[in-house]
Amino acid sequence: MTDIAWKSASELRGLYRRLALSPVEVAETAFGRIERYNGALNAFMVIDRDGAMAQARASEARWRRGAPLSPIDGVPVTIKDTVDLKGFPTRAGSRTTPDTPAAQDCPEAARLRAAGCVILGKTTTPEYGWKGMTDGPLFGTTRNPWNLERTPGGSSGGAAASLAAGIGTLALGTDGGGSVRIPATHCGLFGLKPTFGRVPHAPHKGAFGTLVATGPITRSVADAALMLNEMAKPDARDWYALPYTGEDFGADLWAGVAGLKIAVTTTFGGAQTDPEVAALVQTAARAFEALGAIVEEVGEVTAPLRPRFETYWLAGFGETLSRIPEARWPDLDPGFLELARRGLGVSRAEAYEGELARIALGTEMALFHQRHDLLLMPTIPAPPVNAAMPYHAQGNDRWARATPFTVAFNYTGQPCATIRCGFTSDGLPAGLQIVGPKYSERLILRAAAAYEAASLASSWPTPALAASLVRMAANPAA
Repeated sequence: MTDIAWKSASELRGLYRRLALSPVEVAETAFGRIERYNGALNAFMVIDRDGAMAQARASEARWRRGAPLSPIDGVPVTIKDTVDLKGFPTRAGSRTTPDTPAAQDCPEAARLRAAGCVILGKTTTPEYGWKGMTDGPLFGTTRNPWNLERTPGGSSGGAAASLAAGIGTLALGTDGGGSVRIPATHCGLFGLKPTFGRVPHAPHKGAFGTLVATGPITRSVADAALMLNEMAKPDARDWYALPYTGEDFGADLWAGVAGLKIAVTTTFGGAQTDPEVAALVQTAARAFEALGAIVEEVGEVTAPLRPRFETYWLAGFGETLSRIPEARWPDLDPGFLELARRGLGVSRAEAYEGELARIALGTEMALFHQRHDLLLMPTIPAPPVNAAMPYHAQGNDRWARATPFTVAFNYTGQPCATIRCGFTSDGLPAGLQIVGPKYSERLILRAAAAYEAASLASSWPTPALAASLVRMAANPAA
Protein backbone atom coordinates (compact mmCIF):
# COMPACT_ATOMS: atom_id res chain seq x y z
CA MET A 1 0.00 0.00 0.00
CA THR A 2 2.12 2.86 -1.35
CA ASP A 3 0.02 5.73 0.05
CA ILE A 4 0.07 4.71 3.72
CA ALA A 5 1.90 7.90 4.63
CA TRP A 6 -0.94 10.08 3.32
CA LYS A 7 -3.87 8.27 4.94
CA SER A 8 -6.06 10.41 7.17
CA ALA A 9 -6.82 9.45 10.75
CA SER A 10 -10.37 8.61 9.68
CA GLU A 11 -9.07 6.32 6.94
CA LEU A 12 -6.63 4.65 9.30
CA ARG A 13 -9.41 4.00 11.81
CA GLY A 14 -11.44 2.18 9.16
CA LEU A 15 -8.47 0.12 8.03
CA TYR A 16 -7.49 -0.75 11.60
CA ARG A 17 -11.06 -1.78 12.41
CA ARG A 18 -11.16 -4.16 9.41
CA LEU A 19 -7.65 -5.40 10.28
CA ALA A 20 -6.64 -4.36 6.75
CA LEU A 21 -3.71 -2.34 8.07
CA SER A 22 -1.73 -2.40 11.29
CA PRO A 23 -0.49 0.55 13.38
CA VAL A 24 2.88 -1.19 13.23
CA GLU A 25 2.97 -0.87 9.43
CA VAL A 26 1.96 2.77 9.66
CA ALA A 27 4.64 3.54 12.24
CA GLU A 28 7.29 1.75 10.17
CA THR A 29 6.26 3.88 7.19
CA ALA A 30 6.63 7.05 9.26
CA PHE A 31 10.11 6.12 10.44
CA GLY A 32 11.12 5.21 6.90
CA ARG A 33 10.15 8.71 5.81
CA ILE A 34 11.98 10.25 8.77
CA GLU A 35 15.12 8.41 7.74
CA ARG A 36 14.70 9.50 4.13
CA TYR A 37 13.70 13.13 4.53
CA ASN A 38 14.58 14.53 7.95
CA GLY A 39 18.16 15.13 6.93
CA ALA A 40 16.84 17.78 4.54
CA LEU A 41 13.99 19.04 6.71
CA ASN A 42 15.67 19.08 10.14
CA ALA A 43 12.24 18.87 11.74
CA PHE A 44 12.88 16.68 14.80
CA MET A 45 14.56 17.30 18.15
CA VAL A 46 13.80 13.77 19.40
CA ILE A 47 13.02 10.62 17.41
CA ASP A 48 11.63 7.86 19.64
CA ARG A 49 11.53 4.80 17.42
CA ASP A 50 11.65 2.26 20.27
CA GLY A 51 8.88 3.92 22.27
CA ALA A 52 6.69 4.48 19.21
CA MET A 53 7.02 0.93 17.95
CA ALA A 54 6.05 -0.41 21.40
CA GLN A 55 3.00 1.86 21.34
CA ALA A 56 2.15 0.68 17.82
CA ARG A 57 2.32 -2.98 18.84
CA ALA A 58 0.09 -2.33 21.84
CA SER A 59 -2.39 -0.51 19.59
CA GLU A 60 -2.37 -3.37 17.10
CA ALA A 61 -3.29 -5.77 19.89
CA ARG A 62 -6.17 -3.53 21.00
CA TRP A 63 -7.61 -3.29 17.49
CA ARG A 64 -7.35 -7.08 17.13
CA ARG A 65 -9.40 -7.41 20.33
CA GLY A 66 -11.88 -4.84 19.06
CA ALA A 67 -11.05 -2.59 22.03
CA PRO A 68 -9.35 0.61 20.78
CA LEU A 69 -8.84 3.38 23.30
CA SER A 70 -10.22 6.05 20.95
CA PRO A 71 -10.94 6.76 17.27
CA ILE A 72 -7.29 7.81 16.87
CA ASP A 73 -5.77 4.78 18.59
CA GLY A 74 -2.67 3.81 16.62
CA VAL A 75 -2.50 7.06 14.65
CA PRO A 76 1.03 8.55 14.55
CA VAL A 77 1.52 12.01 16.05
CA THR A 78 4.40 14.38 16.78
CA ILE A 79 4.75 16.67 19.82
CA LYS A 80 6.25 20.18 19.64
CA ASP A 81 9.29 20.64 21.86
CA THR A 82 7.66 23.32 24.00
CA VAL A 83 5.37 20.62 25.44
CA ASP A 84 6.54 18.23 28.15
CA LEU A 85 6.75 14.60 27.06
CA LYS A 86 7.64 12.16 29.80
CA GLY A 87 11.16 10.80 29.54
CA PHE A 88 12.49 13.48 27.20
CA PRO A 89 13.83 16.99 27.81
CA THR A 90 11.79 20.05 26.88
CA ARG A 91 14.41 22.27 25.29
CA ALA A 92 12.03 24.89 23.82
CA GLY A 93 14.58 25.36 21.06
CA SER A 94 17.20 26.81 23.42
CA ARG A 95 20.71 25.95 24.54
CA THR A 96 19.85 27.65 27.86
CA THR A 97 17.31 24.98 28.87
CA PRO A 98 18.30 21.83 30.78
CA ASP A 99 18.43 18.44 29.09
CA THR A 100 16.71 16.85 32.08
CA PRO A 101 13.91 14.49 31.00
CA ALA A 102 10.39 15.62 31.87
CA ALA A 103 8.87 13.74 34.80
CA GLN A 104 5.38 13.67 33.28
CA ASP A 105 3.45 14.53 30.15
CA CYS A 106 1.82 17.92 29.73
CA PRO A 107 -1.98 17.58 29.68
CA GLU A 108 -2.29 17.65 25.90
CA ALA A 109 0.43 15.05 25.40
CA ALA A 110 -1.14 12.95 28.16
CA ARG A 111 -4.50 13.04 26.39
CA LEU A 112 -3.00 11.89 23.09
CA ARG A 113 -1.06 9.13 24.84
CA ALA A 114 -4.24 8.03 26.64
CA ALA A 115 -6.02 7.97 23.27
CA GLY A 116 -3.49 5.40 22.06
CA CYS A 117 -1.65 7.63 19.60
CA VAL A 118 1.79 6.52 18.47
CA ILE A 119 4.18 9.33 19.45
CA LEU A 120 6.98 9.54 16.89
CA GLY A 121 9.04 12.19 18.68
CA LYS A 122 9.40 15.90 19.40
CA THR A 123 9.60 18.56 16.70
CA THR A 124 11.70 21.70 16.39
CA THR A 125 10.74 25.21 17.50
CA PRO A 126 12.65 28.51 17.55
CA GLU A 127 14.00 29.60 20.91
CA TYR A 128 11.09 29.92 23.37
CA GLY A 129 8.76 30.01 20.35
CA TRP A 130 9.75 33.63 19.74
CA LYS A 131 9.34 33.93 15.97
CA GLY A 132 7.40 32.95 12.87
CA MET A 133 10.35 30.97 11.50
CA THR A 134 12.01 27.83 12.86
CA ASP A 135 15.75 28.04 13.37
CA GLY A 136 18.10 28.56 16.29
CA PRO A 137 21.54 27.92 17.76
CA LEU A 138 20.47 24.64 19.38
CA PHE A 139 19.44 22.74 16.25
CA GLY A 140 20.06 24.81 13.10
CA THR A 141 17.40 25.54 10.46
CA THR A 142 14.16 23.68 9.74
CA ARG A 143 13.09 23.84 6.09
CA ASN A 144 9.84 23.80 4.15
CA PRO A 145 9.21 20.63 2.10
CA TRP A 146 7.53 22.69 -0.64
CA ASN A 147 10.81 24.53 -1.21
CA LEU A 148 13.86 23.79 0.89
CA GLU A 149 15.13 27.35 0.53
CA ARG A 150 12.02 28.69 2.33
CA THR A 151 11.02 28.65 5.97
CA PRO A 152 8.16 26.41 7.11
CA GLY A 153 7.12 29.24 9.45
CA GLY A 154 7.07 29.06 13.20
CA SER A 155 7.04 28.48 15.90
CA SER A 156 5.54 25.01 15.30
CA GLY A 157 7.71 24.73 12.20
CA GLY A 158 9.04 21.23 12.76
CA ALA A 159 5.52 19.95 13.37
CA ALA A 160 4.22 21.38 10.09
CA ALA A 161 7.27 20.57 7.97
CA SER A 162 7.27 16.92 8.98
CA LEU A 163 3.53 16.50 8.49
CA ALA A 164 3.62 18.18 5.07
CA ALA A 165 6.34 15.69 4.09
CA GLY A 166 4.08 12.77 4.94
CA ILE A 167 5.69 11.99 8.28
CA GLY A 168 2.90 11.03 10.65
CA THR A 169 -0.80 11.87 10.47
CA LEU A 170 -1.30 14.40 13.27
CA ALA A 171 0.91 17.09 14.80
CA LEU A 172 0.61 18.92 18.10
CA GLY A 173 1.51 22.61 18.03
CA THR A 174 1.22 25.59 20.33
CA ASP A 175 0.12 29.06 19.27
CA GLY A 176 0.93 32.29 21.13
CA GLY A 177 0.86 34.68 18.17
CA GLY A 178 0.21 32.47 15.16
CA SER A 179 2.54 29.56 15.89
CA VAL A 180 0.08 26.88 14.74
CA ARG A 181 -1.47 28.90 11.92
CA ILE A 182 1.70 30.38 10.37
CA PRO A 183 3.51 27.07 9.75
CA ALA A 184 0.28 25.29 8.80
CA THR A 185 -0.22 27.95 6.14
CA HIS A 186 3.35 27.89 4.83
CA CYS A 187 3.25 24.09 4.62
CA GLY A 188 -0.22 23.82 3.04
CA LEU A 189 -1.94 22.22 6.03
CA PHE A 190 -4.98 22.75 8.24
CA GLY A 191 -4.28 24.28 11.64
CA LEU A 192 -6.65 25.18 14.47
CA LYS A 193 -6.01 27.50 17.40
CA PRO A 194 -8.83 26.71 19.85
CA THR A 195 -10.38 29.14 22.30
CA PHE A 196 -7.90 29.84 25.10
CA GLY A 197 -8.51 27.23 27.80
CA ARG A 198 -10.27 24.75 25.51
CA VAL A 199 -7.26 22.41 25.56
CA PRO A 200 -5.78 22.05 29.06
CA HIS A 201 -2.10 22.96 29.26
CA ALA A 202 0.41 23.06 32.09
CA PRO A 203 2.59 24.58 33.22
CA HIS A 204 1.70 28.09 32.02
CA LYS A 205 5.05 29.85 31.76
CA GLY A 206 5.78 33.53 31.87
CA ALA A 207 4.03 36.64 30.67
CA PHE A 208 2.76 34.95 27.52
CA GLY A 209 0.98 32.18 29.43
CA THR A 210 -2.51 33.53 28.72
CA LEU A 211 -1.80 33.97 25.00
CA VAL A 212 -0.85 30.39 24.20
CA ALA A 213 -3.34 27.78 23.04
CA THR A 214 -2.44 24.25 22.02
CA GLY A 215 -3.95 23.03 18.78
CA PRO A 216 -3.92 20.39 16.07
CA ILE A 217 -2.08 20.59 12.77
CA THR A 218 -3.49 18.10 10.27
CA ARG A 219 -3.96 17.39 6.59
CA SER A 220 -7.77 17.53 6.82
CA VAL A 221 -10.46 19.29 8.82
CA ALA A 222 -12.00 16.04 10.02
CA ASP A 223 -8.69 14.90 11.48
CA ALA A 224 -8.40 18.14 13.46
CA ALA A 225 -11.86 17.55 14.95
CA LEU A 226 -10.90 14.01 15.98
CA MET A 227 -7.70 15.25 17.56
CA LEU A 228 -9.42 18.13 19.38
CA ASN A 229 -11.98 15.71 20.84
CA GLU A 230 -9.16 13.98 22.69
CA MET A 231 -7.03 17.02 23.52
CA ALA A 232 -9.94 18.91 25.08
CA LYS A 233 -10.56 16.28 27.77
CA PRO A 234 -10.16 17.64 31.30
CA ASP A 235 -6.98 17.93 33.34
CA ALA A 236 -6.98 19.50 36.80
CA ARG A 237 -3.45 20.82 36.35
CA ASP A 238 -4.71 23.74 34.22
CA TRP A 239 -6.42 26.38 36.35
CA TYR A 240 -7.36 28.30 33.19
CA ALA A 241 -9.09 25.37 31.50
CA LEU A 242 -12.66 25.79 30.32
CA PRO A 243 -15.33 23.47 31.74
CA TYR A 244 -15.26 20.20 29.83
CA THR A 245 -18.41 19.82 27.73
CA GLY A 246 -17.81 16.39 26.23
CA GLU A 247 -19.02 17.72 22.87
CA ASP A 248 -18.03 16.17 19.57
CA PHE A 249 -16.22 18.93 17.69
CA GLY A 250 -16.90 17.12 14.43
CA ALA A 251 -20.65 16.86 14.97
CA ASP A 252 -21.50 19.71 12.57
CA LEU A 253 -18.83 19.15 9.93
CA TRP A 254 -21.24 18.54 7.10
CA ALA A 255 -23.92 21.08 8.02
CA GLY A 256 -22.68 23.62 5.46
CA VAL A 257 -22.58 27.41 5.62
CA ALA A 258 -25.87 28.42 3.99
CA GLY A 259 -27.30 31.49 5.73
CA LEU A 260 -24.20 32.30 7.77
CA LYS A 261 -23.16 35.96 7.87
CA ILE A 262 -19.49 35.97 6.93
CA ALA A 263 -17.22 39.01 6.76
CA VAL A 264 -14.05 39.14 4.65
CA THR A 265 -11.04 41.47 4.78
CA THR A 266 -7.51 41.57 3.41
CA THR A 267 -6.61 44.74 5.35
CA PHE A 268 -7.36 43.78 8.96
CA GLY A 269 -5.78 46.32 11.31
CA GLY A 270 -4.29 48.13 8.34
CA ALA A 271 -2.27 45.10 7.21
CA GLN A 272 -0.98 45.07 3.64
CA THR A 273 -1.44 41.80 1.75
CA ASP A 274 0.55 40.53 -1.22
CA PRO A 275 -1.74 40.88 -4.29
CA GLU A 276 -1.59 37.17 -5.14
CA VAL A 277 -2.54 36.17 -1.60
CA ALA A 278 -5.32 38.78 -1.48
CA ALA A 279 -6.74 37.44 -4.75
CA LEU A 280 -6.74 33.88 -3.42
CA VAL A 281 -8.58 34.97 -0.27
CA GLN A 282 -11.19 36.85 -2.30
CA THR A 283 -11.70 33.78 -4.49
CA ALA A 284 -12.21 31.70 -1.34
CA ALA A 285 -14.78 34.22 -0.08
CA ARG A 286 -16.70 33.84 -3.33
CA ALA A 287 -16.68 30.08 -2.78
CA PHE A 288 -18.43 30.63 0.57
CA GLU A 289 -20.93 32.85 -1.20
CA ALA A 290 -21.60 30.10 -3.74
CA LEU A 291 -22.24 27.74 -0.82
CA GLY A 292 -25.06 30.00 0.40
CA ALA A 293 -23.30 32.22 2.93
CA ILE A 294 -23.96 35.96 3.09
CA VAL A 295 -20.52 37.46 2.51
CA GLU A 296 -19.65 41.11 3.19
CA GLU A 297 -16.40 43.02 2.69
CA VAL A 298 -15.61 44.84 5.94
CA GLY A 299 -12.26 46.60 5.53
CA GLU A 300 -9.81 47.09 8.39
CA VAL A 301 -12.19 46.11 11.27
CA THR A 302 -9.80 47.41 13.96
CA ALA A 303 -6.97 49.92 14.38
CA PRO A 304 -3.35 48.82 13.76
CA LEU A 305 -2.04 46.45 16.40
CA ARG A 306 1.60 47.50 16.59
CA PRO A 307 1.05 50.85 18.38
CA ARG A 308 -1.14 49.12 20.97
CA PHE A 309 0.86 45.97 21.58
CA GLU A 310 4.54 46.26 20.67
CA THR A 311 5.57 47.28 24.19
CA TYR A 312 3.44 44.50 25.64
CA TRP A 313 5.09 42.00 23.29
CA LEU A 314 8.58 43.18 24.23
CA ALA A 315 7.70 42.97 27.94
CA GLY A 316 6.92 39.28 27.51
CA PHE A 317 10.32 38.63 25.99
CA GLY A 318 11.95 40.62 28.75
CA GLU A 319 10.20 38.51 31.38
CA THR A 320 11.50 35.36 29.69
CA LEU A 321 15.03 36.76 29.63
CA SER A 322 14.84 37.70 33.31
CA ARG A 323 14.46 34.01 34.18
CA ILE A 324 17.65 33.03 32.31
CA PRO A 325 20.98 33.46 34.16
CA GLU A 326 22.88 36.34 32.57
CA ALA A 327 25.92 34.13 32.13
CA ARG A 328 23.88 32.09 29.63
CA TRP A 329 22.73 35.03 27.51
CA PRO A 330 25.55 34.57 24.96
CA ASP A 331 24.02 31.15 24.18
CA LEU A 332 20.74 32.74 23.04
CA ASP A 333 19.58 33.48 19.50
CA PRO A 334 20.99 37.00 18.95
CA GLY A 335 17.69 38.21 17.50
CA PHE A 336 15.78 37.05 20.53
CA LEU A 337 18.36 38.51 22.91
CA GLU A 338 18.21 41.93 21.24
CA LEU A 339 14.43 42.19 21.59
CA ALA A 340 14.35 40.67 25.06
CA ARG A 341 16.89 43.21 26.33
CA ARG A 342 14.57 45.94 25.13
CA GLY A 343 11.76 44.22 26.97
CA LEU A 344 13.63 44.46 30.26
CA GLY A 345 13.15 48.20 30.09
CA VAL A 346 9.35 48.07 29.87
CA SER A 347 7.72 49.39 33.01
CA ARG A 348 5.01 47.63 34.97
CA ALA A 349 2.57 50.39 34.01
CA GLU A 350 3.37 49.97 30.30
CA ALA A 351 2.87 46.22 30.52
CA TYR A 352 -0.48 46.74 32.24
CA GLU A 353 -1.53 49.08 29.44
CA GLY A 354 -1.13 46.07 27.16
CA GLU A 355 -3.51 44.05 29.32
CA LEU A 356 -6.08 46.85 29.11
CA ALA A 357 -5.61 46.97 25.34
CA ARG A 358 -6.34 43.24 25.20
CA ILE A 359 -9.63 43.80 27.04
CA ALA A 360 -10.58 46.57 24.66
CA LEU A 361 -9.76 44.50 21.59
CA GLY A 362 -11.64 41.50 22.95
CA THR A 363 -14.74 43.63 23.54
CA GLU A 364 -14.44 45.12 20.05
CA MET A 365 -14.31 41.68 18.45
CA ALA A 366 -17.18 40.34 20.59
CA LEU A 367 -19.35 43.19 19.33
CA PHE A 368 -18.18 42.53 15.76
CA HIS A 369 -19.34 38.92 16.01
CA GLN A 370 -22.81 40.00 17.01
CA ARG A 371 -23.11 41.15 13.39
CA HIS A 372 -20.97 38.49 11.69
CA ASP A 373 -20.84 34.78 12.45
CA LEU A 374 -17.33 34.41 11.03
CA LEU A 375 -14.50 36.55 9.69
CA LEU A 376 -12.33 35.51 6.73
CA MET A 377 -8.88 36.94 6.02
CA PRO A 378 -5.41 35.87 4.92
CA THR A 379 -3.55 33.87 7.54
CA ILE A 380 -0.21 35.25 6.36
CA PRO A 381 0.06 38.28 4.07
CA ALA A 382 2.79 36.83 1.83
CA PRO A 383 4.51 33.56 0.90
CA PRO A 384 7.23 32.13 3.16
CA VAL A 385 10.56 33.96 3.12
CA ASN A 386 13.99 32.49 2.58
CA ALA A 387 14.91 30.34 5.58
CA ALA A 388 18.13 32.32 6.10
CA MET A 389 16.46 35.76 6.23
CA PRO A 390 16.73 37.45 9.65
CA TYR A 391 13.41 37.68 11.47
CA HIS A 392 11.78 40.96 12.49
CA ALA A 393 14.21 42.84 10.27
CA GLN A 394 13.92 44.83 7.05
CA GLY A 395 11.90 42.80 4.54
CA ASN A 396 10.77 40.35 7.22
CA ASP A 397 9.16 42.53 9.87
CA ARG A 398 7.00 40.60 12.32
CA TRP A 399 4.12 43.07 12.32
CA ALA A 400 4.07 43.44 8.53
CA ARG A 401 5.00 40.00 7.23
CA ALA A 402 4.39 37.35 9.89
CA THR A 403 1.63 38.06 12.42
CA PRO A 404 -0.63 40.98 11.33
CA PHE A 405 -3.57 38.63 10.80
CA THR A 406 -2.90 36.11 13.57
CA VAL A 407 -1.73 37.71 16.82
CA ALA A 408 -4.94 39.67 17.52
CA PHE A 409 -6.79 36.46 18.27
CA ASN A 410 -4.21 35.36 20.80
CA TYR A 411 -4.86 38.63 22.61
CA THR A 412 -8.64 38.02 22.51
CA GLY A 413 -8.54 34.25 23.09
CA GLN A 414 -10.81 33.59 20.09
CA PRO A 415 -10.65 30.36 18.11
CA CYS A 416 -9.49 30.47 14.50
CA ALA A 417 -8.22 28.12 11.85
CA THR A 418 -6.20 28.21 8.66
CA ILE A 419 -6.90 26.19 5.55
CA ARG A 420 -5.06 26.10 2.26
CA CYS A 421 -6.77 28.33 -0.32
CA GLY A 422 -4.48 27.94 -3.30
CA PHE A 423 -0.95 28.60 -4.49
CA THR A 424 1.09 31.61 -5.46
CA SER A 425 2.82 31.82 -8.83
CA ASP A 426 6.00 30.33 -7.33
CA GLY A 427 4.11 27.21 -6.26
CA LEU A 428 3.87 27.95 -2.53
CA PRO A 429 0.65 27.48 -0.54
CA ALA A 430 -1.44 30.34 0.80
CA GLY A 431 -3.84 30.15 3.73
CA LEU A 432 -7.34 31.40 4.47
CA GLN A 433 -7.93 32.21 8.15
CA ILE A 434 -11.41 31.58 9.55
CA VAL A 435 -12.09 33.44 12.80
CA GLY A 436 -15.07 32.97 15.10
CA PRO A 437 -16.24 34.27 18.46
CA LYS A 438 -15.13 32.54 21.64
CA TYR A 439 -16.18 28.89 22.00
CA SER A 440 -17.12 28.53 18.29
CA GLU A 441 -14.73 25.74 17.30
CA ARG A 442 -17.60 23.66 15.89
CA LEU A 443 -18.74 26.53 13.67
CA ILE A 444 -15.21 27.17 12.41
CA LEU A 445 -14.64 23.49 11.69
CA ARG A 446 -18.01 23.32 9.91
CA ALA A 447 -17.12 26.28 7.69
CA ALA A 448 -13.64 24.88 6.99
CA ALA A 449 -15.09 21.48 6.08
CA ALA A 450 -17.56 23.08 3.67
CA TYR A 451 -14.76 25.00 1.96
CA GLU A 452 -12.46 21.98 1.95
CA ALA A 453 -15.11 19.88 0.19
CA ALA A 454 -16.04 22.60 -2.31
CA SER A 455 -12.46 23.49 -3.20
CA LEU A 456 -11.02 19.97 -3.15
CA ALA A 457 -8.47 21.35 -0.70
CA SER A 458 -8.30 17.94 0.97
CA SER A 459 -6.66 16.25 -2.05
CA TRP A 460 -3.21 15.04 -0.94
CA PRO A 461 -0.41 14.75 -1.84
CA THR A 462 -0.02 17.38 -4.52
CA PRO A 463 2.35 17.21 -7.48
CA ALA A 464 4.31 20.15 -6.07
CA LEU A 465 4.95 18.37 -2.78
CA ALA A 466 5.73 15.07 -4.48
CA ALA A 467 8.25 16.80 -6.75
CA SER A 468 9.85 18.50 -3.75
CA LEU A 469 10.27 15.19 -1.99
CA VAL A 470 11.88 13.67 -5.06
CA ARG A 471 14.37 16.55 -5.10
CA MET A 472 15.02 16.05 -1.39
CA ALA A 473 15.75 12.36 -1.91
CA ALA A 474 18.09 13.13 -4.80
CA ASN A 475 19.97 15.86 -2.93
CA PRO A 476 19.50 15.41 0.85
CA ALA A 477 22.19 17.95 1.66
CA ALA A 478 20.35 20.78 -0.13
